[in-house]
Amino acid sequence: MTDIRRTLLWVVFTMSLVLLWDAWNKHTGAPSLFGGSAPRPVAASAPPTVPGSAAVPSVAVPSATTAPPTSAAVPGSGPAPAPAAGAAELITLTTDVLRASIDTRGGDIVRLELLRYRDHVNPASNVVLFDRSRERLYFARTGLATVDGVAFPNHETVFVPKAGERELKSDAGQLELQLESPELNGMRVRKTLTLRRGDYRIGVKHELSYSGANTLSPQLYMQLVRDGNPPAGESSFYFTFTGPAVYTDAKKFEKIDFSDIEKGKADYQRSADNGWIAMVQHYFASAWLIGAGPRDYVTNKVGDNQYALAMMVKLGTLAPQATLTHDATLYAGPQEEKKLEALAPGLDLVKDYGYFTILAKPLYWLLDRLYQVLGNWGWSIVALVVLLKIAFYWLNASAYRSMAKMKAINPKVMEMRERLKDKPQQMQQEMMRIYREEKVNPLGGCLPIVVQIPFFIALYWVLLSSVEMRNAPWIGWITDLSSKDPFYILPVLMTASTMFQTWLNPTPPDPVQAKMMWIMPLVFSVMFFVFPAGLVLYWLTNNLLSITQQWFINRKLGVNK
Repeated sequence: MTDIRRTLLWVVFTMSLVLLWDAWNKHTGAPSLFGGSAPRPVAASAPPTVPGSAAVPSVAVPSATTAPPTSAAVPGSGPAPAPAAGAAELITLTTDVLRASIDTRGGDIVRLELLRYRDHVNPASNVVLFDRSRERLYFARTGLATVDGVAFPNHETVFVPKAGERELKSDAGQLELQLESPELNGMRVRKTLTLRRGDYRIGVKHELSYSGANTLSPQLYMQLVRDGNPPAGESSFYFTFTGPAVYTDAKKFEKIDFSDIEKGKADYQRSADNGWIAMVQHYFASAWLIGAGPRDYVTNKVGDNQYALAMMVKLGTLAPQATLTHDATLYAGPQEEKKLEALAPGLDLVKDYGYFTILAKPLYWLLDRLYQVLGNWGWSIVALVVLLKIAFYWLNASAYRSMAKMKAINPKVMEMRERLKDKPQQMQQEMMRIYREEKVNPLGGCLPIVVQIPFFIALYWVLLSSVEMRNAPWIGWITDLSSKDPFYILPVLMTASTMFQTWLNPTPPDPVQAKMMWIMPLVFSVMFFVFPAGLVLYWLTNNLLSITQQWFINRKLGVNK
């Protein structure tokens, strides 16, 4: 049994060192030990389309299809001639929560600033979700697909803006921008963007007016384009998903890795009568939402380290001299779970808890209720950990009693090991005899702790994923629970508490195990120096409560000395 435990400990220790080294490599920009490459800069593949803006890919306009579109028939599938520079302008709309820049070429939303969230890299600035610059590519666009080789207004078309307010007035509830295309092959499109007070949804209405001679079946594409880099300022010591996602009733929430799009191996539901598309990153997301009806989902690589996710919608039959209207919603903002639940089925899943969603959701619900009472996210974290420790009190007590008994008989075991060190078989037999006579189970402290691990891992993901932690203060020097402790006070206390808890535990009879028991807490403590303060507070609170309970039980059994 001792040999097995020693082997397992060595495996855990070795893998921990490898993972830490790999995380450091990625943090410093070096390639991962497990493949892949370091984040790459966004490549400019075409001349600037707007004065002062960086280049974006100029791509072929999709063609309408009757079957699910292929890579040759979707936005972003290949090159096209760049339009004349300087033919378009940027229009900025400002509400109380958003500042959006719209390129009149296509009516694309090319920059989106979230006015209620501060940037982690530059705290003096707001979070910029959408951006079209040489450092970052992330924007939303729409357009009409080509029908039988005939082009209609799309993301390459320069629209004419209608005069109107550009900033939400104090007595107004919404702000509108109307853009109208020139007529192209009998088709004219009016695009209306609607921004509302306190709302991260942008209404996008398309009004089609057709003066041609033949009946058409137009298709509308709604697209999210992004580079493959993680958000700026993300730590390499913990992983959060960045990339496209598709939701359908049939397959539910499907994440798509940029690497799979790169290789042409992306696996997801291609067609459905429901669902939405999203681009997900830590704390924030964008998503195209529409009503019921057939739609196709398409992914493409559109440039070097540039990827697109599109939803293509058949708009029905459009007769000559007729009009047609389609309403869509672009959500671009924080992953506020309760608000996302109300917008569309499954949209709250962009707040990714991974495999522990079934536990994480009720834990978040409880954390939110505690916040409603306490009014501080830091104290809410402390209170939630206290409640979990109370819920698992008797399980923990059983584990700590087993550890205390192990610690009480440890001198006897150590003496026996020294006496029989040259007789390993006899040593094992004698050790089992001691355990049997003292009524001690050497693994008795493991099972109660293992039962609790999923709950505490789920809470870890709740705290890591919750945008409510951004810019949320606790006490004194902790002004942002989503950022690392600026003075490293919590990580130092965390390390000290871990070492003290190690001292409270029984010393393994194997010298190698005994050394590793002290080394591993020090190795893992490195991560806590770069973890968000909210996560460290959670672990520290758990440690202090565990130490208190373990100390009490050890003292009761007389084994604290």
